[in-house]
Amino acid sequence: MYRLLSLVALLLLIVVAVEHNNADARSSSILRIGSEGSEVKILQQRLKTLGYYKLAVDSQYGKATRNAVQRFQKKNRIVTNGLVGPHTWSKINNKAAIKTRASNKVSNTELSLLARIIHAEAKGESYKGQVAVGAVIMNRMKSPQFPKTLKGVIYQPNAFSVVRNGQYKKAPSPTAVKAARAALQGTDPTNNALFFYNPKISKSSWFKSRPVTKKIGNHQFTM
Repeated sequence: MYRLLSLVALLLLIVVAVEHNNADARSSSILRIGSEGSEVKILQQRLKTLGYYKLAVDSQYGKATRNAVQRFQKKNRIVTNGLVGPHTWSKINNKAAIKTRASNKVSNTELSLLARIIHAEAKGESYKGQVAVGAVIMNRMKSPQFPKTLKGVIYQPNAFSVVRNGQYKKAPSPTAVKAARAALQGTDPTNNALFFYNPKISKSSWFKSRPVTKKIGNHQFTM
């Protein structure tokens, strides 16, 4: 009888250990090519906030997501393997939280100013096209060719015709405000463009000499 009880106790310990190990494995699951679902969706959203992922969030861990992860890992001196385990997750979450807090500190005045420029320059464009115009302004702030502040970029002499003619003073649409928020949070569908123009309207040979990064709606986006 004693042997039987000992055997039962041993089997129970083994079952508990196996379940514990399985739980640990689930809690520390690694995202990789082929992964899908809510965790991948959150990952893509975080990477998009940080500017590493440019495509639509689709909850599918494909090559574009892996490449974005690898760029993040390389930038942050993590083993560059395209796998998202606990260490990479922690880094991504921390960086995204910092970026979000910084974005939330943007004043209402700055949000309104960017939204008004977007509305004046791209009111006939799609939401994506309006975000793109906002992204150009944000990209200029990061470029040594331009001022470092939002106001500095927008009010730079001869930078925007809508500032010269006063069109930017008109109240922005809800879509323009939403696009401004997205641009301020780092969304950039232009591939880092610094300029944009409408080839149907502008006859400038200078614009046409610039390398095109993207065409969205009626606008060409260039470097």
